[in-house]
Amino acid sequence: MSGCGWLPEFRDRLAEAGITAPPADAVSLAPACLLSLRPADWGHAARLAASADCRWAGLWGDPGDGDYAVYACLVRDGDYLVLTTRLPAERAEIVSHTPHFAGADRMERHAHDMLGIVFGDHPDARRWTRHQAWRDDRYPLAPDFPLAGHAPRRAPADADYPFVRVQGSGVYEIPVGPVHAGIIEPGHFRFHAVGEDILMLEERLGYVHKGIEKIAVGRDAAGLARLAGRVSGDSTVAHAWAACQAVERAGRWELPPRAHYLRALMAERERIANHLGDIGAICNDVGFAFVHMQCARLREDWQRRSHALFGHRLMMDAVVPGGVTRDIDAAAIDALRLDHRRLRQAIEPVFDVATDHSSLDDRLMATGQLEPAVARRFGCTGYVGKASGQSFDVRRDSPYAPYDELPVTVPVMQQGDVASRMQVRMDEIRISLDLMDRLLDRLPAGATMAVGEEVPAGSAGLGIVEGWRGEIVTFVRFGDGGRVMRFFPRDPSWFTWPALERLVLGNIVPDFPVCNKSVNASYSGHDL
Repeated sequence: MSGCGWLPEFRDRLAEAGITAPPADAVSLAPACLLSLRPADWGHAARLAASADCRWAGLWGDPGDGDYAVYACLVRDGDYLVLTTRLPAERAEIVSHTPHFAGADRMERHAHDMLGIVFGDHPDARRWTRHQAWRDDRYPLAPDFPLAGHAPRRAPADADYPFVRVQGSGVYEIPVGPVHAGIIEPGHFRFHAVGEDILMLEERLGYVHKGIEKIAVGRDAAGLARLAGRVSGDSTVAHAWAACQAVERAGRWELPPRAHYLRALMAERERIANHLGDIGAICNDVGFAFVHMQCARLREDWQRRSHALFGHRLMMDAVVPGGVTRDIDAAAIDALRLDHRRLRQAIEPVFDVATDHSSLDDRLMATGQLEPAVARRFGCTGYVGKASGQSFDVRRDSPYAPYDELPVTVPVMQQGDVASRMQVRMDEIRISLDLMDRLLDRLPAGATMAVGEEVPAGSAGLGIVEGWRGEIVTFVRFGDGGRVMRFFPRDPSWFTWPALERLVLGNIVPDFPVCNKSVNASYSGHDL
């Protein structure tokens, strides 16, 4: 990754506004640049960042001895900047970034629920993560909060959440979930509609909150990687890679080149498996079962190969700090090349049907449109962003090994509808197949693991990878004995969930399932 090329321009803007922002030298979050702000300048910096066309990419708090560090991640032109400030624990108040960046809304509410940080001028004061599991004055990430919590009994139902009400002639509510008829995870969707036209959708998530951030504290690097691989099981390679990347940067570990290539090979396999599943499911949601069955068959063969070569259908626990647990020999490489050729041949007739069938066109084209400006405002990445004109891809625009040695093509469309999100997935499958062939062609010889020294206390690292849903940003800080003191994995779903609320407006209620599937945000990746 490159440095922050637009930092001088941004610091000039800050200086013109009377804001001093020295580099925060105490902790390195390379490759991102790190600027320290006074709490009073936090909101002004967000306003200037928005005017400088930055994308807001995440926020997290980090409790210390009597105070909190707060971090906000910004991106422009592939360069990352992290703003940080410190707040006294007894008065942890700061100005909200949400008025300038719509995607900051839920993450700031999450930080309040978990740490008690108050975000002034935030447009929505409702709790987001707590769901009655602990009292209003208790915060699970506070150092004195016990891992098991305080309530020995089942948490009371979150029946009084104040959903927004829409009133008018003919307006009615449709509550859906949190328990669904299928095997998907729980989430509540509250629709307001007139006839079949959706006037408003409001989501309520957090029903599978797992306490990931709390149970990470005290783990060693290997234990953290196992936990990260379970943040969202369908993204186990990407989340584990981001966590390991953060650990390795914090400890300044050097990995053997072969390990980088094998990680990328697994990440591209993960991308293909999930895209195949989604393409089939999108078609199935509008009653076109043929594509669904064909994609399911291809995905099953693909995952069986992953199990045979990498020990697990999802390749769980194959990416570990220092490298990977599985290597491939010449016979495995030949088998993979054959699989790539066969999949290329198999997908084309299926994709031809999916993209040139009148009944599918009628249901997918112009359905669930997300305007490029809205996608930009929410900070959408991955196939949701790319289908709405956002071309960012970490592998190309802020490349990490081994993508810094490979050309990465990024498909971009402007229509922002369900058909475009499906088309981006198809294009990414083809691109990933080409990437995997190049990875095998250039696969270095040598070791697959490096044994790093214990990460020093106080060291922190930032992992940034392109998962199949989009950009993942992971923060890790270590304490004594190489033990984790803070872990925050930011899944791209934090930004695509609120985008779903926007793209369904004006659509009919029966089209919500296919709109939802075309976004396919992760409940688990959001509900830490």
